[in-house]
Amino acid sequence: MKRNLLAASIAISMITLVGCADDTPEVTETDLSTPIQQASYGIGLNMGGSLLQEGLDDIDTDALALGLRDALERNDPRLDEEALNDAFAQLQNRAQERVEALAEEASAANQSYLEENAAREGVVTTESGLQYEVLSAADEEAASPGANDMVTVHYEGRLVDGTVFDSSLERGEPAQFPVSGVIPGWVEVLQLMRVGDKWTVTIPSDMAYGERSPSPSIPPNSILVFDMELLSIDSAE
Repeated sequence: MKRNLLAASIAISMITLVGCADDTPEVTETDLSTPIQQASYGIGLNMGGSLLQEGLDDIDTDALALGLRDALERNDPRLDEEALNDAFAQLQNRAQERVEALAEEASAANQSYLEENAAREGVVTTESGLQYEVLSAADEEAASPGANDMVTVHYEGRLVDGTVFDSSLERGEPAQFPVSGVIPGWVEVLQLMRVGDKWTVTIPSDMAYGERSPSPSIPPNSILVFDMELLSIDSAE
């Protein structure tokens, strides 16, 4: 990856530097009374949170402040292109190694959780690896939706540690959507349910969002657990 592309990526993630106008990283000595000072500080906070999420918590803040100041003051760079490219390549390799290590840890933890959950009484595991437990069964004559149907569902989604990341119950209004328009785990389980069923559904990460989380509240490679009730099958219109 070229230096400017990687630099742009890392720039989105920078931390706590705006406001360090001298070589002393004493935030308490920086005036934050004017709007531009406050906005500058806010930029630093926002960028810093992303840096920490990337695991770059050992960035040299003095060197980072120096680079930021040189750019803003239009000073000549203190390192040549080759040195910067080499440094960014090393940083990128380290980040990739971290991602791979975290993925391995998550995979092992997920497998252990699914095995333990599958062993609980009442839990059914489908061929795909999806797991569900019937909380309240619908009438046997009740209809099941197909892939092309619209459905109305009440649900609460949480992580395996119990953290709730989405809940139609909390909003007080069920959700309506096409069966084929949701994550693969929901596509499968909705077609197994009948109107009136209440289930707890455990969705493996590869049937949820995998590595591409749609929200900071859902870490990559997360198993998702849903309490869900199929309320109705609706007209496609």
